[in-house]
Order: sequence, then C-alpha cells, then structure tokens
Amino acid sequence: MSNFEIDRPNPDELLAAIAREEEKSKRGKLKIFFGMCAGVGKTYTMLQAAHIEKKKGSDIVIGYVETHKRKETEALVSGFEIIPRKSIIYKSTSVHEMDLDAILARSPGIVLVDELAHTNAPGSRHNKRYQDVQELLENGINVFTTLNVQHLESRTDTVAQITGVIIRETLPDFIFENSDDVELVDLTPDELLQRLSEGKVYTPERSKEAVNNFFRKGNITALREMSLRIVADRVDNQLHDYMQDKRIRGPWKTGLHFLVAIGVSPSSAGLLKWAKNLAYTMGANVEALYVETSQRISEKDHVQLDLNINLAKELGFKVRIVTNDDLVKAIVNYAQKENITHIIVGKSRLNSVRSLLKLGNFVNRLIKYSGNIDVYILGSDTPAEDKLTVKATIPEFSSRTTQYLTVSAIVILTSLICYFLNPIIGYQSVSFILLFLVSFLALFYGTGPILLASTLSALIWDYFFIPPQFTLLIQKPLDILLLVMFFIIALLNGTLTSRVRRQEKKIRIREERTNALYQLTKDLNAISGFDDVIKVAADYIKRYFKLECSIVVKNDLNQLEVKHLEDSNIQLTENVMSIINWVVKNSLKAGKFTNTLPSNDYTFYPLIGSNDTLGVIVVKQATVFTHGEEQFWESSLSQITGKYERELLRNATKKAYLISESEKLYKTLFNSISHELRIPIAAIMGSSETLLEQEIPLQIQKELYSEIHIASIRLNRLVENLLNMSRLESGRITPHPDWCDVQDLVNSVSDMLKYELEPFTFKISIPNDLSPVYVDFGLMEQVLHNLILNATQHSPVGSIIELKFQITGENLVIKVIDQGPGFKESELATVFDKFYRGKDAKAGGTGLGLSIVKGFVEAHNGKVTASNGEKGGAVFTLKIPNKRMDLQQK
Repeated sequence: MSNFEIDRPNPDELLAAIAREEEKSKRGKLKIFFGMCAGVGKTYTMLQAAHIEKKKGSDIVIGYVETHKRKETEALVSGFEIIPRKSIIYKSTSVHEMDLDAILARSPGIVLVDELAHTNAPGSRHNKRYQDVQELLENGINVFTTLNVQHLESRTDTVAQITGVIIRETLPDFIFENSDDVELVDLTPDELLQRLSEGKVYTPERSKEAVNNFFRKGNITALREMSLRIVADRVDNQLHDYMQDKRIRGPWKTGLHFLVAIGVSPSSAGLLKWAKNLAYTMGANVEALYVETSQRISEKDHVQLDLNINLAKELGFKVRIVTNDDLVKAIVNYAQKENITHIIVGKSRLNSVRSLLKLGNFVNRLIKYSGNIDVYILGSDTPAEDKLTVKATIPEFSSRTTQYLTVSAIVILTSLICYFLNPIIGYQSVSFILLFLVSFLALFYGTGPILLASTLSALIWDYFFIPPQFTLLIQKPLDILLLVMFFIIALLNGTLTSRVRRQEKKIRIREERTNALYQLTKDLNAISGFDDVIKVAADYIKRYFKLECSIVVKNDLNQLEVKHLEDSNIQLTENVMSIINWVVKNSLKAGKFTNTLPSNDYTFYPLIGSNDTLGVIVVKQATVFTHGEEQFWESSLSQITGKYERELLRNATKKAYLISESEKLYKTLFNSISHELRIPIAAIMGSSETLLEQEIPLQIQKELYSEIHIASIRLNRLVENLLNMSRLESGRITPHPDWCDVQDLVNSVSDMLKYELEPFTFKISIPNDLSPVYVDFGLMEQVLHNLILNATQHSPVGSIIELKFQITGENLVIKVIDQGPGFKESELATVFDKFYRGKDAKAGGTGLGLSIVKGFVEAHNGKVTASNGEKGGAVFTLKIPNKRMDLQQK
C-alpha cells in the first residue's frame, strides 16, 4: 500500500471535524486566567488583557469583577461599561449577584466575569456562576474569567490534604478542560508572601493569619506545582488534538479506558477524583460502574450513592448501573465487554476481621479473573486504625413495626397449636413445623422479621417442647445439637429466601420497565401524526410514572406549540413559558430537583433530538428519581423524542417531495406552455403584420384572417385547459348535473371541432331509445371535446373517428374510437398523467387534455380507461353512473 493510501483522510473523520468546528464557531470563547491561589494577580491580568482587546475595537463590558478594594485593580476597572449587579433578598439580606439577563440583553463581544467557581445566592436562575457563564457562551458571548486550582472538583481532596482547608466552592473539571484558552498567572512563593506582607492581598491582620495557615511556603509551593502540571498537561492534550486534526503523523498515545468501581462509601468520591487526575494525565477515557446487589442499603447510603454518582457525572464520566450479587463477576464482565484496560477499586481503611477477609477475597478474585486487565487498588486518605477491631456489621432493617408484631403473633399461634399436638407428634416433629413456618414467612417478610421469627421459634421450641419442659436447660447432647442446627438452618433458610425474594422483586421491576419500553415502542410505531404521539406520551407518563405532565413541542414551522392534555392541571403561565424557552434554547433540564431554578414547582425535561431540541415535557414531581427510575425516564423520553422527530422528518420529506414535484411541474409547464404560446402568437403576429403593412389580394386576406382565428382558438383552448386543471388541482370542481339530450351534446362538440374534423369521417352512434342522461352538460362537453380533439391529432387524414353511446346496466358508456397508432403497453398506465405525451407524439400540445378528461369523469363518480382496438387505434371508454328519468319522475 502506498503512502498516499495510508495518509488518505477518512471522510467520516473529516465531516466530524467540520461539524465540531462549526458547532464551536457558534459558541462564545471562554478564556480562563488560572492561578495557584488568591493574590497572584488573576483579576489584574484579566483586566489588562481586556484593555488590550478594547484597543483592538472589541465591545467589552464588566459583568462581575471583585477588586477586593485593591487600588491597582480598581484603576483598571475604569473605562469599561459595568453591568449593574442584580439584588436578591436572602434571609432578609440583600445579596448582589451578576445580572445574567442584563448581559444577555446587552449582548457584548466580551464580558468579564470574576470568580468562576462562585456559588450564587438562592433564588438565582443557576446555583453556580459557571452555569451562568455556560449560558453566556451558548448565546455567542465571549467570556474572560478567573479560577484558582483548588476549585477544580478533582483537586479538592489533594488541596485539603496539603493545606488542611476544606474547599466548599468547586466546579466540574470539564469546564476547565473545554475552555478555549487558559492563561497561567504565576508568582514565586517568595513574591506572593511579599505581596501578603505588604497588604496587597488581604488586610495586615488577615494577612498574618493567612501566612500562618493556608499561605505557608510549603503549601504555596505544592499548589504552584499542581497548577503548573495541570496547565502543562492541558498543553500536551492541545498538541495531541492539533496533530490529530491536522493529520500530522507521530507517536500517538495508546487508547486507555479506565473503569472505576464505586459504592455507597464516602471514599468513592476520592477514588473518582484520583481516577480523573490520572485519566487527564494519561489521556484516558473513564467510566464509573455501580453494582446493585440484593442487599438493602440504608437511606443514608442512598444519599451517599447519589452524591457519588452525581460527582462522577460532573467529572465527565459515563455512569453505568448493573445488577448482580457477585461484584467481581459483574465488574469483570462489564470490563471485558466495554474493552476496559484498567480497573480501579478502593479499599476500606477499617481494620476489622470481617473487612479484611472480605477485601482479601474480593481483591484476590478480581485479580484472578481480570485476565490482561490491570487492576489498581487505592487506599483512602483517611488514616487507618492502628488496632485491629472485631466489628460486626449490623444489617439494615427497613421493615415496619407491624411486620415484626405479625410475625411474632404467627409464630406464637403456631407454637400454641403444636403444644397441644406435642403428645401426639413429638417435639422433634414440632421443630420441622416451626422450620417450615420460618421458611414460609420469608416469602413475605424482610430480613429483620425473619431473624426475629428464627430466634423466637428456637427459644419457644427449647422452653416449651424440649425435655425438661419450661426451662432453657437441655440435658441430652443430641437435643443441644438439634437446637443449634434448628436455629442455624432456620436463620439461613429464611435469610436466603428473603434475599431471593428481594432479588426477584428487582428483576420484576426491571422486566416491567423493559416491557413498558417495549409497549411504548409498539404503541408509537402503530400511530402517525403529532397529536397521537403526544397523547401516547402523556398516557404513558401517567400510567408508569404516576406524574401529571404538560407537553410543549415544535411544530412544522419550528415554533413552540402547547399541546393541551386532558386531566392536566399544570398552568403554563408566562413565567413557566419563559423557562420552557430557556430549556429549549440550552437543551438542559431545569426546575425542581435540578441546579437551574430549583425553587420552581415543576421540573422541565428537554426532548433532545439528533440535531435540535424538539420540545419540553413539564412534570410535577413530588420526589426525586432514583437512578433506576432516572434511566427508565431517560429511555422513555428518548423513545418519545425519536418518534416525534421521525414525524417531523416524515412531514419535511413530504414537503420536500411536494416542492420537488412542484418544481418538476413548473419546468414541464413552462416548457410546454412557452412552446404552445409561441406558435399561435407567432401566427397571429405574422398574419396581422402582413395585413397591416402590405396590400394583398382578398383571397389571401381571408386565409390570413383564418390563420389568426385558428391561432386564437388554439390560445383559448390552452387557457381553458390551464384553468380547468387549476380547478381540478384545487378541488373546486363540483358537477351540477341536469337532464341533457345526448344529441345536443354531440352537436355542440361537433360545431366546436368542425375545422379539426373536416379531414376525417366522423361517425356517431346513438341508440334510438336513449333517453336524456343526468350529467353536467358543460363538463361532459369538455370531456368529449378533448377526446375527439386528441383523436384528430393522432389519426391519419381520411380515417374514421367514431363516437358511441350506450346504456349498460346502471352506467352510461361512451366510447371514442380512432384508427391511429394506438398506445404502447407501457404507456397505458400513464396516459392520463398530467403533461404526459407519448414518446412518438407529434410536436404541440400540453399533455393536459386527457388529465382533464379523467378529472371531470371522476367528478361524476365515473371511470375512464384507455385501450387499443382489435384492429389498431385507440379506444377511450367512459363509464358514468346514470339515473333513469322515468324513475326520477316517479
């Protein structure tokens, strides 16, 4: 293979690169002035850069700049337009925030926004300032902003470990990674400490405190190294992307794919951040996996799991949830299917016997079965316990008190019955009955009630049934063994049965959701039309999610349209519609349980299609979705959006087809009419010019007048055909039938075509007993006119043209027969199409005459067909329903 073939660009890659560049060109540019900590001069440098851009003619405004009363910084602020801050009342205090709407309305070229990681006051549109910046970028506004290294989500734990300070205000790493430009603002530790001592960063009292805590030289050095390394890695990634875009050959990094196994532990957050840092350095993709088991987790663990999963999403990880009781099997199977190169897991820092045994077994099995996949095992930053503690984990019980009481009552009642049967069946048989009872109860109750039933059954059997009775003392070793085995078997059997029941419940829920999605797909495929799609979607949401909803979608004109639904009490006020417009514009969800306008009563979910946001579903949610419910919801929205988009595309395709046909029709019509108009107009102009300019004999004058007359008739016929076709196309043809004499109809047509019929023998066949027919005289006159005229144009001079009338059953049958060449078999199906003319047809004619015949006959609920005669020639047969005059008169 030649080098040319090797270096040939991949068309798909080129198109993808062009699409990325086009999408990027629509957004504003984000430039971050990045520093190791406060006081290095980020805001000062940003303002200096803004002055340079202003001199170049850029339209720059200040959206939010915090000068901290530094004179040098305040001096740089002058000369810029400042957007007034928005006042928000929070806990009886007025808080000033950046006015996002005012900036959007002003729409400057560049806006300066300080402190990118800032948390907005409650009541703001977004929770975080970086979300405000994202909206500005989406509206094509360039942004200059500032950021310290400690505010990156993936670096907060490391910074806390270095400085001992917990960072509360953070932003997702992808904001930094996706920025268009990063300028590092750097100072040496000595220079920064000098600025602190001079009071250029904080007041003297606060500076002294800062130097003794956060701003120790060692801390500053470590933060400086971190910021330099991050910027260096970013430059390396930019070079890599540039080489790929420009197809520069070079040594590329091997594709790495990390899988982070997360759980309900708080240490999973540190695991995710470490994986993010490693992936950023190594250029790897990262996925997070949570394995859901049959073991119940507490409400506290649920909250922690939500935090871990949300953190993974903020870090840009793809999150997957699988169900399996075997953690190792689930992780390895997923890793092998998804081509994972590295598995990252954490270990507990609690040195209990149980945790050590469990961890050792888990780690050993993971390493054993992972094959050629590398496994990283990370510890927590929390110091380990020095002592080895024996600690048993108490299972979480979520059963209600009534269940414990019910189980106790059932065990006691069964024991009472067995007490009276004990002399007959023996105390050994009682143990089997109680054992069966515990197993049976496990089918209906959780682990807690089953544990109580096992313990209570063992105690009752010992006290009331094992000799000597009414004492816990057991004399026979065999009875002791039986009691121990009874308790163990009852407990294990009940617990395992309860676990199987929980697993079965999860599987049933998953199957119900799968079936629901299948049913949704089936219902959507069975319908067509926008209204039907909306109705199915609303019914589905109400049936499976028990949510009240309202749907706003784009119509064919790309305008938002409210679909009114029955039983929906959601009021789409002006405020709600403004949120809907924002969601459509930004393709992000908003409202309750989100980071955008969380105080709203409704939650707004965008319907994101392949190329555009097609609408919004507004729901009234009482509780936040679990992760399983969220996946189910997103899958359902994807199905609904896909169907609605297909309907839009189907309508667009239909419109495109109509436009294409219209263009084709226009071209055909233009070519045909221009030819048809040119000939008679030329004849009229030529004859009239001769008559006006020359003295010619009377005979020649008559011939010229005749030519003008014939040309005028031809023009009139063309105009009539066009008008008739226009009436047919618009559907405005309405027959007005009346009783007509066939002979009158034939005479009228013959008079109109007397010049055309002169070279032919015109035969008319009308039964003597043919009574008047019930038709529209004008329309039928035009039908016969077009058919006979067509016959004169395609028949040899001197041949016979025949017109026949007859009554066959309930129909009036009319035949027009000529002795011309007839039709080819391939033309019979298209002879009545608009503008169709036979391949061997003579020049002239628009091809509308037979189309008009078909339209006028069908307006009479009749039918017209074309065929070839037995001895050649064409035969046109008309069948029109006919009323009998004698019956009508009765």
